Amino acid sequence: MTGVSVVGGGLIGLATALRLADRGHAVTLLDPAPASGATHHAGGMLAPAAEVVYRQESLFPLMQRSAELYPGLIQAVEKHTDLPTGYRTEGTLVVAADRADSTHLAELSDYQSAHGMDVERLPLRQARKLEPSLSPQLAGAVLIPGDHQVNPRMFAAALLDALANLGVSIVREKVTELPGDEQVVLANGLGAAALHEGLQLRPVYGDILRLGVPDHLSPLITRVVRGFVADRPVYLIPRSDGTLAIGATSREDDRPVPRTSAIHDLLGDAIRLVPGVEECDFLEATTGARPGTPDDLPYLGRVSGNLIISTGYFRHGILLTALAADATLALVEGRDPGIDLAACDPHRHQEF
Repeated sequence: MTGVSVVGGGLIGLATALRLADRGHAVTLLDPAPASGATHHAGGMLAPAAEVVYRQESLFPLMQRSAELYPGLIQAVEKHTDLPTGYRTEGTLVVAADRADSTHLAELSDYQSAHGMDVERLPLRQARKLEPSLSPQLAGAVLIPGDHQVNPRMFAAALLDALANLGVSIVREKVTELPGDEQVVLANGLGAAALHEGLQLRPVYGDILRLGVPDHLSPLITRVVRGFVADRPVYLIPRSDGTLAIGATSREDDRPVPRTSAIHDLLGDAIRLVPGVEECDFLEATTGARPGTPDDLPYLGRVSGNLIISTGYFRHGILLTALAADATLALVEGRDPGIDLAACDPHRHQEF
């Protein structure tokens, strides 16, 4: 089998290394601090429907295909480790705080349905039956049964353990020059631009909060609750470890720390949708930098005889992990990845 160096130890690099090692390839993973970048701050929603962006139709088949591949990726990880992944399949509930938000939600669900996505509008009484902690003063609700989640920190720990059990060599050093004597997968997020000319990557910051749910409220919610409050998006993610993640900010201001205004808005909006959030314990606020490209589509493909690029996944890195790992494995082995990657051409923004 082929010797492959995977540069980057975020979830995409880890999952790619796992897929390769599971197939018998000799894999080396290079990263000074695996799972410490965007993965550490990610929400972990596997939401090909709820995460749709208008006029980004090229992304939809990639997102949907990756969601289909996720159960297989989870099984491959569980084959080599007993550590939990935080993979949950209860589905997602999307709610609207007021009448204007309800109009936004209705338009979005129509758009999702028009693109073949499984969304179901619910009476508010039925939504509160599914999640009794929801505010009784909401204006609309939609159920998306196919949108799931992983816990990125748990999943990364499970992947690292699986890689160790598979005998993958993990080199905890910064890569300044690409290995030249074997296949290389460049999957180190924003750092890829320094190692391959022509990649246009920018940091897009996102703030995320972590709360502890007290015993008398647990479980506060049982599935991901997303919503719109004064047209601001917010999500609440219940974790199997008894915590709750709250997020949805996106900013490009070169300030890689949590902003007071973001924390204020996220907490206020979350409380508006699920009032019990007010009684939770505040554990953490962090900010991660996601790698965005000029058109917000990833760079995924072979660029030379021994180099494959896999970066620029922007807000969809956790969801697209399964596709990235599966497609990269196919590219390493010289097989058809089974999905059109033309929109992800790593050379598309290069100036000749």
